[in-house]
Amino acid sequence: MPISVFIADDHAVVREGLRLLLEAQADMKVVGDAADGRQTVLQVQQLCPDVVVMDIAMPELNGIEATRQIREACLSTQVVILSMYATTEHIFRALQAGALGYLLKESAAVEVVNAVRTVNSGHRYLCQKIDDIMIDTYMHKRQVSGAKSPLESLSLREREILQLVVEGKSSAEISIILTLSRKTVETYRSRLMQKLGIKDIPGLVKFAILHGLTKPE
Repeated sequence: MPISVFIADDHAVVREGLRLLLEAQADMKVVGDAADGRQTVLQVQQLCPDVVVMDIAMPELNGIEATRQIREACLSTQVVILSMYATTEHIFRALQAGALGYLLKESAAVEVVNAVRTVNSGHRYLCQKIDDIMIDTYMHKRQVSGAKSPLESLSLREREILQLVVEGKSSAEISIILTLSRKTVETYRSRLMQKLGIKDIPGLVKFAILHGLTKPE
């Protein structure tokens, strides 16, 4: 049977390019695609494809949080992250969330086919510009030292609301997206700002860009 693949990216041209590239392979079939993280999770939960190729900076729910939810819902589904970020922190967070592959977007066209085949067989795939040994060492140091990213102090819901806030959504809009009351949203919003020690929206935006939750404009 061909490897079933789901494509998640907020740019239609990227999704179409990846679809053409993957479907040109005799052993692969694209079974769906989505333009934001929340729709990706919903569709993948229904389809449970073999592999998801996921942009790290997705609207509404970023690729790392979407990966975590997908891996919890579909244990057999592997995730390859596409990213413009090559920092060890971003790679660590993606692997920690359950991704088995990590590609830089600049090399995705060359490596994505090999990445899909590799993660489908249960093996990690990091793009050629990333040193596998360096990542193993970094992950070991993080686990031994207990050092944590500031994001780890936030709950899943707080991280979801953080991303929606920096994307410009109002409390009323967020309450509809997450099916929460407006008051609950504002409570979460206040709490996450206190945890991060950030007092205004520009500060939240800067933090979100630094940690790969949203793209710089």
